[in-house]
Amino acid sequence: MMDTLILAGQRLAEALRAENEALAALDLSRAATLASSKIAASDAFAAAYAAQAKHGGPPAGEVRAAAEILARRIDELGRENKRLLERAVSLQSRVIETIAGAAMPKAAPPGYAALGRMTQTRAPALALSARV
Repeated sequence: MMDTLILAGQRLAEALRAENEALAALDLSRAATLASSKIAASDAFAAAYAAQAKHGGPPAGEVRAAAEILARRIDELGRENKRLLERAVSLQSRVIETIAGAAMPKAAPPGYAALGRMTQTRAPALALSARV
C-alpha cells in the first residue's frame, strides 16, 4: 500500500514540475492544459494517502526516508506552483485591465442638445472574454 502512495506522490510531483515549468516560461496555454493532469494526480495522491492512513502502518527504514524526501519535494513544488500561479493571475489581470482601459472610449464632456437640454453621457457597452 505504501508503494501506491509513493507512486501517486511521484506522479503528483511530476505534474507539479511540468506545470511549474510552463508557468515559469509564461506559457499559460500549456499550463492550462497541464492543470487537469495536476488535479488528477492530486486526487489520486489524496486517495492513496487516505487508504494508507486507514489500512497501512507507518513506513519504516528506507521506505520512510524515501517518503520524507518525496514529501519535501511535493511541498517545495506546491509552494512554487502557488507562487507561479499567483504571478500568472496577476499578469493576466493587468493585461485584461490594460485592454479594457484602451477599448473604452473616453466619455465626451456634457454638452447641450436640442432645446437647450443637457446631453446625457453614458459609458459604452463593453464585453470581454478571456480564456486561460
